[in-house]
Amino acid sequence: MRRTSFHGRKWRRRTAPRRGSRGAKPYLILMAAGIIGTLAGIGSTLDHRGWRAMAAPRYDAVVSGCDVVDGDTLRCGGERIRLVGIDAPEMPGHCRPGRDCAPGDPYAATATLSAMVRASMPIERYGEDKYGRTIAALEGANGDLSCAQLRGGSAIYKPQWDDALHVARTCPDVIA
Repeated sequence: MRRTSFHGRKWRRRTAPRRGSRGAKPYLILMAAGIIGTLAGIGSTLDHRGWRAMAAPRYDAVVSGCDVVDGDTLRCGGERIRLVGIDAPEMPGHCRPGRDCAPGDPYAATATLSAMVRASMPIERYGEDKYGRTIAALEGANGDLSCAQLRGGSAIYKPQWDDALHVARTCPDVIA
């Protein structure tokens, strides 16, 4: 029994894709473009130090009313915030015996951070430290506060404290 279409044509089974203008399947072109784009991007995901680069920080909230506690800690309302990836000099009497504290002038580090704090600032939270402080990145008057403290020599970089490699990807030029 021969099957025919509505217009009287024979039905036939296709065994190969059509050739000509419709031969290339759009999804194959998109897949090839995606693969090429991914391969082209692989070289850009690593910088010269081998850090895995990621997208720019995505600040997901805003904090306001912040006061500086010391060179790497702020209090914004009832939330204590520790800047990600850095260690600033401790105030006198705050460096426990046996701890390797950051060198420098704690008063200068605190003043430098105070000068960069704005009335409201974008924040990207990473979690909490053992003291219950929020580990976060904040964007102040001079950009990212951790990076600004490093650029000004008011803090040192601590890779073990750099959650999601925030500092390494945001300001790789200032870490040694």
